Amino acid sequence: MGPVRGVVLAGGTATRLYPLTRITNKHLLPIYDRPMIQWAIEAVVKTGITEVMLVTGGTHAGEFLRLLGDGHDVGLERLTYAYQDGPGGVAQALALAERFARDEPVLVMLADNIIERTVAPTVGAFSADPSGARIVLSEITEPEHLRHLGVAQFHADGRVARIIEKPEDPPSRFAVTGVYCYDASVFSVVAGLKPSNRNELEIADVNNHYAQRGELAFDVLEGFWGDAGESIDAYYAVNDFVREHGANKG
Repeated sequence: MGPVRGVVLAGGTATRLYPLTRITNKHLLPIYDRPMIQWAIEAVVKTGITEVMLVTGGTHAGEFLRLLGDGHDVGLERLTYAYQDGPGGVAQALALAERFARDEPVLVMLADNIIERTVAPTVGAFSADPSGARIVLSEITEPEHLRHLGVAQFHADGRVARIIEKPEDPPSRFAVTGVYCYDASVFSVVAGLKPSNRNELEIADVNNHYAQRGELAFDVLEGFWGDAGESIDAYYAVNDFVREHGANKG
């Protein structure tokens, strides 16, 4: 088994951040002192991963190439790009990385997720036993916030039973962040998915596939986690946090 490869997903139309995103991709909006995408790349680099594929789409995809180039300036040995044609969902975007992954395990990160502390321990644990999937959860105390997220439901023995999207009655306080590790079988899992009622291939269905097989491990993130694409208020809350405290700390 070779090294874990990084897949950073930076597509989507980001209607929740209109009108800011009418003229640019949301992942190019600033978070404190740099474009959002650079925080995601830094998070991946700090896990020790040196090869990344960036998946994006829309009319501003070329701006990522202008910003990041070959990736050397942001600490990568190799940065490649894939283009997602239309809004097909997170899992469809992941599928574009199959040839890049070359049958190796992958770390997948949604580029609008900002984390206070490094996820290197998660990648290290998965790299030591790269079978099934390993996801990162964050403890959220506000039920109203949980109702807008994917929330983990647990078996009595503490394993994840399934992920419930936007639950009216959240089964736990643990929300799924946009950080996932998958073994190479994930691409055949995605190939077997059926589109959701949004006509997209959902990453929650990928996670539930592994959960049903008893192959979904997890870590609980310490410190802050924010989805800067969730809403305008969330975007500014993430900005405020990063300005005060930074991100991706060891």
